[in-house]
Amino acid sequence: MDSIGSSSLQNDKKSSSSMKSPSSSWTPDGGIGSSNSTKKPSSSSKTVVQSSSSVTLSATSVESNGSSAASSSSEYVPFDHSKTLAEDWRVGENRYKQFTDPRNGRSYYYIKIIGKDYLGDKDSVTIMAENLNIGEMVQGKDDQKDDTKIERYCYNNDTTKCDEYGGLYQWAEMMQLPSRCNTESCSDLIQENHRGICPEGWRLMKDLDFYIAWHAETNSYGIEGVRSAYSFNGYNSTGLSLIGAGLRKAEGGFADLKLGAYWYYSEEYEKGKDLRAYAGFVSALDDYAPDRNASNKKTDGFSVRCVKVEQ
Repeated sequence: MDSIGSSSLQNDKKSSSSMKSPSSSWTPDGGIGSSNSTKKPSSSSKTVVQSSSSVTLSATSVESNGSSAASSSSEYVPFDHSKTLAEDWRVGENRYKQFTDPRNGRSYYYIKIIGKDYLGDKDSVTIMAENLNIGEMVQGKDDQKDDTKIERYCYNNDTTKCDEYGGLYQWAEMMQLPSRCNTESCSDLIQENHRGICPEGWRLMKDLDFYIAWHAETNSYGIEGVRSAYSFNGYNSTGLSLIGAGLRKAEGGFADLKLGAYWYYSEEYEKGKDLRAYAGFVSALDDYAPDRNASNKKTDGFSVRCVKVEQ
């Protein structure tokens, strides 16, 4: 599999000296290698402020979008996304708010993170603390090629995994561009603050957004500070609450649940615009930061995070 951190990784942009490549934890078959990192932070109470636009809580919001959840001997209980958030004593009280996507009634936690930009200057980003979950599920063996609607993959073709971890999207689907853009360049269609499949008033996460969150004022744990303590072996001292949603591989299978967080950026890879886009990766098993030069095939399925558009 041609994935982030693999030997086929392509680079173009100038690297940040503070970043390491995740390649040392990546095996040739695309699986995440072993590590001696096993620490699990303890949990504590969290405070959430619900915005006026919120009408349902994440703990009670789950949609099937035309597909049924995996069968069970008892009624499925929607996942409580507050479990993945940072504790008040790590990031401060009342840091999290909620927004409800009017397209499907799903509620998302979000947080304003104050950090530093590439030059070390103070900056901030208001970002979802959950992965986006929108669209009709398609089987992992199929491409997301119906340009009339939003499509998503659910890990192992199980909609309960979408409820907990969010959907997985090919690059063109995330961008809400024609599916042909997975195999040809569509750079002329990319906007500066590209909305893609994000709700109105939100846009797709950029590398700078992630960098600011990673360098949050409250973070003293490096890349472990962006990982949730919930099943992703982190401290979550930024409040970003990354989880190991894994990925859908271009060949149709799924991998790395609870082990890796993957996402695309809204920029095509400079040396391969037709087939590749810049992307990020964080492992649960090491402390390597995402390589700002990393690119990946557009046809894998990755998670999506959205950033609030500042007025």
